[in-house]
Amino acid sequence: SDIIIVNHHLFFADLAIKQASEHAPDAGILPDVGAVIFDEAHELEDIAGSYFGISVSNWRVEELCRDVENSLQKNRLFSAEFSGAVKSLRDRAQFFFAVLPGGDGRFAFENRHEFLEENGDEFLGLQQALHRLESELEKVQSKPEELFNFIRRAQELQVQLGFLMESEDHNTVFWIERRRGRDKSNVFLQATPIDVAPILKTCLFEKLETAVLTSATLAVGGAFEYMRRRLGLEHASEQVLPSHFDYASQAMLYVPPDLPDPRTPQFASRAAERIRRLLEITRGRAFVLFTSYAQMNDVYQRLLGELEFPMLLQGDAPKSVLLEEFRLTPNAVLFATSSFWQGVDVQGEQLSCVIIDRLPFAVPSDPVVAARVRAIDEEGGNAFFQYQVPAAVITLKQGFGRLIRSLHDRGLLALLDNRILKKAYGRVFIESLPNYRRTTDLRQVEEFFGAS
Repeated sequence: SDIIIVNHHLFFADLAIKQASEHAPDAGILPDVGAVIFDEAHELEDIAGSYFGISVSNWRVEELCRDVENSLQKNRLFSAEFSGAVKSLRDRAQFFFAVLPGGDGRFAFENRHEFLEENGDEFLGLQQALHRLESELEKVQSKPEELFNFIRRAQELQVQLGFLMESEDHNTVFWIERRRGRDKSNVFLQATPIDVAPILKTCLFEKLETAVLTSATLAVGGAFEYMRRRLGLEHASEQVLPSHFDYASQAMLYVPPDLPDPRTPQFASRAAERIRRLLEITRGRAFVLFTSYAQMNDVYQRLLGELEFPMLLQGDAPKSVLLEEFRLTPNAVLFATSSFWQGVDVQGEQLSCVIIDRLPFAVPSDPVVAARVRAIDEEGGNAFFQYQVPAAVITLKQGFGRLIRSLHDRGLLALLDNRILKKAYGRVFIESLPNYRRTTDLRQVEEFFGAS
């Protein structure tokens, strides 16, 4: 083919495979190319970081055990030796992941040396169990093709576990994530590049004749400096194209000047009351987007029984089902978090309002965010203005972008966080947004909708 269309995930998965194999001739799944066009290029740093990083979990080890068992039983190769090797791997994995530091969600794994001093036997036991399974698989004569894949997976796990526990790479942040499922908690050991720019430069941009990066939200304050720095782009032509939407007449941006700071305890009740009033004006037909599940659930519960409009809540059904229900339900209101901030398209009057609770700064305690902030500050930069504000600007633009999807769309954007008006950094957000009609007066919102 002359043109191949793939998503970012497949592209970077292929690139990571080629990098790991040092660009062996048969490595990867995509052919070599001279030019790449990246749409939604604001996502590149996070996606590249995930594919050039490493993740090992108890779930991944269990998946290997299950696949080996099923294959060997299907091929009538399951023996006492394999039974013992698989049982040993399951046991050792359970021991190892059980003694990892406790915590909820995502948190830094900063004490790896001390951990190994106390729990080195559990780590070595898991490595030895992986090696034992690999050795048993190697012994099989006339192997079915999938057994070679199992050997590779066992070897990969050994190498990656070694890196996760023993590497001293200064451009990597090591962290743990616990995800609670219905039956059990899955534990993920993670390693993520702090700065993907040098990796992208050597593995991607220097090997291409042409790369085009495009997105409606790439620019911050009308410039591309943030994206250049984060992605390692040294020589690039830049262009900001005017939108074909008439934002000044199609959209109004409302920021209430009287609400308390969203970091204070008083914010949730006051925000819920203002959301109720805005939804009465717009007759529902809204996305109410939050920066955290806790805030979403809190406000949803406060408004339950207070609104006359159908209320949908993220988590009550799969994303696609919720979106379809929203499209088909007159005057519906959807309460949602980050996954609805982008990649969602509802055209027409059914979506006439997008309300965002607060400026979408990344959680500063997140291990990857914290490591990137620290790296910028240690180099003499200002992480808040060079990284945290621009990242939040792009996220806000994505969230607001849900509203105007066609030339005929019209509606209200509401940001309940008036730091955008009161703080010096708020100017960066204002200058980065389209030229919406702006107001701090609820009466003008009523007039915009023709409400009394």
